Amino acid sequence: MSEEPFVITTRDARGVVTLTMNRPAAFNALSEGMLQALQTELDAVDVDPSARLVVLAAAGNAFCAGHDLKEMRADPSRAYYEKLFAQCSRVMLRVQSLAVPVIARVQGIATAAGCQLVAMCDLAVTVDTAKFAVSGVNLGLFCSTPSVALARNVPRKQAMEMLLTGDFIDAHEARARGLVNRVVAADALDAEVEAMVARIVAKPREAIAIGKAQFYRQVEAGVAQAYAIAGEAMACNMMDPSALEGVQAFIEKRPPRWAPPATG
Repeated sequence: MSEEPFVITTRDARGVVTLTMNRPAAFNALSEGMLQALQTELDAVDVDPSARLVVLAAAGNAFCAGHDLKEMRADPSRAYYEKLFAQCSRVMLRVQSLAVPVIARVQGIATAAGCQLVAMCDLAVTVDTAKFAVSGVNLGLFCSTPSVALARNVPRKQAMEMLLTGDFIDAHEARARGLVNRVVAADALDAEVEAMVARIVAKPREAIAIGKAQFYRQVEAGVAQAYAIAGEAMACNMMDPSALEGVQAFIEKRPPRWAPPATG
């Protein structure tokens, strides 16, 4: 039997492309394979003049739990981490650079790079039971690359609170802070996404493309450089013993055993 694809792609007659992350058993973690699949599908949309909109969805109970920590821990080298975070940043930037809008359909938890992915989408609709966090700091790994997207959605002090504490916020708080657009019951999620899709695809494609491009040009100046800086910071952070121990503890399902802080 062939393995299930990382991303399932469907398309309707209007040119609405749905990309469904398909690693439910791994909480749709952004492994190298998942990132490559997303990159491939987003690139295909970018060169398709009949595409009108992308819905980014996920299978299973979680939207996305961030990076695949087991995969990250298997190759603890700075070169590998720099390559991985650069790959992830390319995917995030591709979401923003597409000529068509991207709507996140959030049916479950979104943490770390998963929360980043929600933040990078143009719009987001979530179920009322979803929770959001940039929780890498709990493992000794500050969410530097997710902070780039988070800080462009959420006011600075609220973003810093999430980043420094690693605490979760619920769906209604995520909407109040500007991370998502709509919060609905689970049985209303698809209808709410469709209502948003229908309003957008009724507008001229070229007007939407021009508008989206200029919107980010005028509010996102420097985002690519920010990702480069943040990716390097995360790669350096991942080489720190506290982060390596934190990730290993997560894999082994135990509390991290961090060395006490130096004194003197």
